Order: sequence, then C-alpha cells, then structure tokens
Amino acid sequence: MSSVSTTVPVLQARGLSRQFGSVRALNNVDFEVYPGEVTALIGDNGAGKSTLVKALSGNLAVDEGEILFDGTPIEMSNPQVASSLGIETVYQDLALAPHLDPVQNMYLGREIRRPGLAGALGFMKTKDMAVASRAAFDELGATVRSLSSPVGEMSGGQRQAIAIARAVHWAGRLVFLDEPTAALGVRQTKNVLETIRRVRDKGIAVVLISHSMPHVMEVCDRIQVLRLGTRVANVDAKNTSMEELVGLMTGAVTKDDQK
Repeated sequence: MSSVSTTVPVLQARGLSRQFGSVRALNNVDFEVYPGEVTALIGDNGAGKSTLVKALSGNLAVDEGEILFDGTPIEMSNPQVASSLGIETVYQDLALAPHLDPVQNMYLGREIRRPGLAGALGFMKTKDMAVASRAAFDELGATVRSLSSPVGEMSGGQRQAIAIARAVHWAGRLVFLDEPTAALGVRQTKNVLETIRRVRDKGIAVVLISHSMPHVMEVCDRIQVLRLGTRVANVDAKNTSMEELVGLMTGAVTKDDQK
C-alpha cells in the first residue's frame, strides 16, 4: 500500500455545498484525492456520498464552492468535461448495454471508424477495438472469457470487470468506483480488489465508495468520512481502525478534520 502523498491533488474540492429544498446534502465539504492512491469515501446512507461524487464527476451543479484539477480551478459543468480530463465513474448499475458484447461496451460512444467512405457509412475497425479491449482486460487481470457474447449473459463479476476496465482504459487520471463489490461472491470480490490495486499501481487515483469496512481497510491509503453532508474525518488508513470509522460515520466518535 502506498504512503499518503504530499503532492498536488489530482482532484480537489473546496467548500462544496448543495441544497435540495430544505435538505442540505453537502455542507461546505472539502475533498481531495492524490495520484496513485486509493481514497475511500465512506458514510452512512444519506451522508452525501452520491451527491459529492455527482458533483465531482460533472453530473450535478453545486450551490457554493470550487473544484480544482491539478491545482487549477475548473468548471465541472458536465460529464464530458470530466472525461476530457481523464476522470471516469463506475456506478453501481455499471451502465453497460446488456445486448452488446464487451468490445462494443468498451467503445460505446467512442467507436473507431474506418477511414474514408467506409467510416462515413458506419464501418468500424472491429479488429483493432477487439485487440485493444483484450489488452485492457488482460492488463487488469479481468476474467472476460468471450469478447463476442452479450454482457447480459455474463456473471456479475465479469460485468464488473468490464465496467472497471472500460473506465480505466479511458480515464488515465482518476476513477470513481461506487460499491464495486456489492452483490459479488468471495472470489469475484477478491478479483475486484486486486484490480483496484493494479489501477493504483498504474499511477491512477481511485476513489472507492463502499460500505464494507474490511475492503476499505484492505485496499485504501486514505479514508474520508461524510456524515450528514459534512466531512467529519480525513485520515491515513494506517492510523485508524474499523471501530473508529464506524463511530465517525454514526457520530459516536468525533475527530478533528485533518487537512
């Protein structure tokens, strides 16, 4: 596990606030994630995790605060801005097209067209896309047995691996993973956690949103805790415990927010 970095965060939030009617989903939240680290974002249901991720990935506007990329303020106005910066998100529903095969899902919306008239008529470089997809799956140790079968016929673990590999292939800087081990078996979960380590070792930042404290402690370098829309802790994983983290999430334990 890498040590907590002192370099410039790849992505940073300062004072983010967002209100939905009378509910303050985010309350002056700071957040930062560093290159080559796995940062856990944890909190109980309703803590503001999804709202924060949506704001940081261009899917939700905030009322107050700023977002910085490599230390420079940016307008994260839509998901296309995030993608152009090398930021990808894997949501719990995976956003895969079940009737398409892994290669088609990998390049969905980013297809490589043949040059000239053939490309204009919709013909793709299917072999090139298949080779690149297989390389991406193999690099992350993803078990994808068939590149030509619809992903809807594959196991939950294979679908999860495809979604993560796609995000990493297009990301380059940062990947948000929302509950990537939910509903997976023991072996599939182990593969996903190993994939997260491999992504980190490529120098890509990873934000892991998870309710599983054992998984958080196993793969994360830094842990940031939200409670009722406020960040209540930002700690080095080596300097905390599952008991303390649960206490922070529920309010039973308080801790000065370490910058």
